[in-house]
Amino acid sequence: MKLSQGKRLLLLGFLLVVIDQVIKILVKTNMELGDQIYVIGEWFRLCFVENEGMAFGMAFGGKFGKLLLTLFRIILSGGLIWWISTLVEKESTPKGVLVGLTMITAGAIGNIVDCLFYGVIWGYAPFMFGKVVDMFFFPIIRDGARVIFFSPVFNFADSCVTVGAIYLALFHLKFFGKDEEKPETKKAGE
Repeated sequence: MKLSQGKRLLLLGFLLVVIDQVIKILVKTNMELGDQIYVIGEWFRLCFVENEGMAFGMAFGGKFGKLLLTLFRIILSGGLIWWISTLVEKESTPKGVLVGLTMITAGAIGNIVDCLFYGVIWGYAPFMFGKVVDMFFFPIIRDGARVIFFSPVFNFADSCVTVGAIYLALFHLKFFGKDEEKPETKKAGE
């Protein structure tokens, strides 16, 4: 049985969200907030942190800002899903564009799940006010106790968004810059 391109993308997106959630649940149930596990010396650690859901752990306008951010993400993800479904119908859409957009969408959905449900599941916040679980830490270049390069702690969903965006920027930027194909108009007298 051969799956359609749309179903393969749906399966990819679902698989990425499941991987993200399994990692987060394993961290949440096996580590205490602030715990660190050194995986590869000083260069790669699992660090259990939680944040409000913005990039690099930033907060935005208290509870109202958190609500707006969550609603914005849901609307944006819905828009991406709609856009991908329309692009799937066009034979001219490169498969790589669809995969990159699916990765970005899956990453956004993975973090939305945290915000919507984690507060309720773990009993610390109402629906839509949960925190995003982060765990990957790569302090690649260090100067004594100070991290020089890439200090943010991130998660698998963040990686999906980042890798999808970089992939699209490196290999498919022309696709997003092209105009829609316009029907040729006949000049008078032809």
